[in-house]
Amino acid sequence: MLSRPMSQVPPGLRFVMLIFLDYHPSRVLTLVYQPFALGTMAVLAYYEAKINTRKRNIFGYILFCLSTFGLLILDLATSGRGGIGNYIGICFLVAAFGVADAHVQGGMVGDLSFMCPEFIQSFFAGLAASGALTSGLRLITKAAFDKTSHGLRKGVVLFLAISTFLEFLCIFLYAFVFAKLPIIKYFRRKAASEGSTTVAADLAAAGIRTNDNEKVKDDAKEKRLSNKQLLIQNIDYAIDLYLIYVLTLSIFPGFLYENTGTHKLGSWYAVVLIAMYNVWDLIARYIPLIESIKLESRKGLMIAILSRFALIPAFYFTAKYGDQGWMIFLVSFLGLTNGYLTVCVLTAAPKGYKAPEQNALGNLLVLFLLGGIFSGVALDWLWIIGNGTF
Repeated sequence: MLSRPMSQVPPGLRFVMLIFLDYHPSRVLTLVYQPFALGTMAVLAYYEAKINTRKRNIFGYILFCLSTFGLLILDLATSGRGGIGNYIGICFLVAAFGVADAHVQGGMVGDLSFMCPEFIQSFFAGLAASGALTSGLRLITKAAFDKTSHGLRKGVVLFLAISTFLEFLCIFLYAFVFAKLPIIKYFRRKAASEGSTTVAADLAAAGIRTNDNEKVKDDAKEKRLSNKQLLIQNIDYAIDLYLIYVLTLSIFPGFLYENTGTHKLGSWYAVVLIAMYNVWDLIARYIPLIESIKLESRKGLMIAILSRFALIPAFYFTAKYGDQGWMIFLVSFLGLTNGYLTVCVLTAAPKGYKAPEQNALGNLLVLFLLGGIFSGVALDWLWIIGNGTF
């Protein structure tokens, strides 16, 4: 849930899908979420050099926690009823998730970009782990409550309560623990000496004074590449991330929930598909740690990413003619390539730059990533044109 709540398809979304079935919630909620994430990220990427990263990330984590708690309160206050008013309330909270996502994901990727590439890998592996954990919770709650009265709603309440607690824990860990880790202090000191002003509040929270580095920072700021120059030099990486998520989100989760038909697994079918995607996405984000199979060639990355678009006709014909085994295989491959290529791009791009430039580039890459997600969820609607579900 940390910074991709909608793309992990929590049990709450499954519940919402059933009580607001006519409103296409698996597509609408994702589409509501993304403009707020993308718009906020665009503003933050433009002003990243002037923004206090510590306040930015803490605000994002607090907003995540309050929004999740808001969903829990909304469900309890309305006793899980449907209606357009409740649906609008859910959309409002989902939009808040988008704003929180832009603050946290861009802030953390920028922050970790001037540290070790392995830190970025770990962060994105953590995002995938949150998806796998979400799917695990969904499987557990479905097994535990499926045969009981209002079983799905009970699973939702349990999930939202656990999520609220974990997000509160994130606030505490980032605010009081993360900045004081010796390795984090080392890299932030180094970033400050290279001209980064975004780490000042974090260093102060760790009890480190930065006044001695003011002259170095002034000199470094004069030599820093602009955002435009960074984007031009790394436009292929930015396009890579955009294309990865255009494809993934044009299929996941809307197509998997609404367009894959009915099979032997019954009500478990969509749950299993989402779980398989999340598990393989998680596994794939650790594969680049093996240097011999890590893809770093810029041309090779582009070829691999463009090749993934063959999955679109593959999903179409499998949904129309194939059985559930082939669909599970395709979904697993979608997750595998998504996780692997994301980490390969994000760990290769920041190399060779100074800390302020790496921070700026990290924010720009997340902007294109969110742009790809937004385009993907918009294109996801094309699957239902002409099938009588509008």
